[in-house]
Amino acid sequence: MERACFTFEIYPDMADEYKKRHDEIWPELVELIQTAGLKNYTLFRRGTQVIAYVECHPDVETAFAKVGESEVNARWSKWFEEVIVSLADDEGNLYWADEVWHQA
Repeated sequence: MERACFTFEIYPDMADEYKKRHDEIWPELVELIQTAGLKNYTLFRRGTQVIAYVECHPDVETAFAKVGESEVNARWSKWFEEVIVSLADDEGNLYWADEVWHQA
């Protein structure tokens, strides 16, 4: 298992909408997240910054590849284009945060 953390920004006037859409998350997306090996997935928001934490089984590359290749994820991502400023850099990489310390 690998832990992962990434960040991104939402548009200032979309904070309530961002929360609402996650309150109504699609069951097929939840199933995809679980079957892809993403566990203990948590989103935090501070102002317009969102911080995501997730535990990836067996590893980050495998779990995120399964999600990335799915039609459900493509639809969800498209639906959030008006909400999220930028989820990835120009090469398509998430804005990863490096793990500095962990206490189990």
